[in-house]
Amino acid sequence: MIPPELVTLRDFLRWAVSRFNAAGLHFGHGTQNAYDEAAYLLLHALHLPLDRLEPFLDAALTENERETIFALLNRRIEERIPAAYLTREAWLGDFPFYVDERVIVPRSHIAELLLDDPLAPWIEEPEAVGSALDLCTGSGCLAILLAHAFPNSHVDAADISTEALEVATRNVADYQLGERIELIRSDLFSALAGRHYDLIISNPPYVTGASMQALPAEYRHEPALALASGEDGLDAVRGILAGAHDHLKPGGILAVEVGGNRAIVEKAFPRLGFTWLESDNGEGMVFLLSREQLPE
Repeated sequence: MIPPELVTLRDFLRWAVSRFNAAGLHFGHGTQNAYDEAAYLLLHALHLPLDRLEPFLDAALTENERETIFALLNRRIEERIPAAYLTREAWLGDFPFYVDERVIVPRSHIAELLLDDPLAPWIEEPEAVGSALDLCTGSGCLAILLAHAFPNSHVDAADISTEALEVATRNVADYQLGERIELIRSDLFSALAGRHYDLIISNPPYVTGASMQALPAEYRHEPALALASGEDGLDAVRGILAGAHDHLKPGGILAVEVGGNRAIVEKAFPRLGFTWLESDNGEGMVFLLSREQLPE
């Protein structure tokens, strides 16, 4: 039953933050703390602008609004469902995407590197990129950012999961990019024979076996196929490094996100001269290699 004291948006916000903290919820699927997550869920549920909380804080809610909000917040608490799955929405910068449990919730350091001065200075002229590949595309979000960052590019977006590609199809259609983005079911490079690219990016599975066992409940709603990558987290990375040379054009670039696995990567591939990229949200989580640095 809804406590009668919860009348205004401010009341529900305070209550939600307290309950989220008391329940020990884990954040990291778009927000980083209880306040931001509660504010996002409330604004989304009320169809209010996500950047305009203050003007509405003291507005009294209708009974239907109170019931909707109360049910939504309780699902977040009791079922530990990531907020993005509850709202069917995730954001990378100013770009919204549809998401559901068929794909992981978009969160990528590569996204930040594509949004502002895309991959500068390694790519000097974005207009010169004619072909790009997003490997392990999931929801298609990075493929869409590629198309935005490199306006003259044709983008292939590949994933092993048919269900993930269904979600990607919806997002590509929402952005009206069907003529520039081709969705391909492929286990890494297996279905990409004969295709060559100026740029390959990938945010592949990279969670280690030990980390998979310790994941918070929120992450267990995501498809394990998109997270787990062997005991050391490098199964997918090994496949990417083994095949990338044959699919890059001369002078082409590979950028791969590996989260906190930098030390594991450098130990496994001591002869590769990785360049580790820096973003506002992290350093050493994305490596870059040129075609000429990759094993043939």
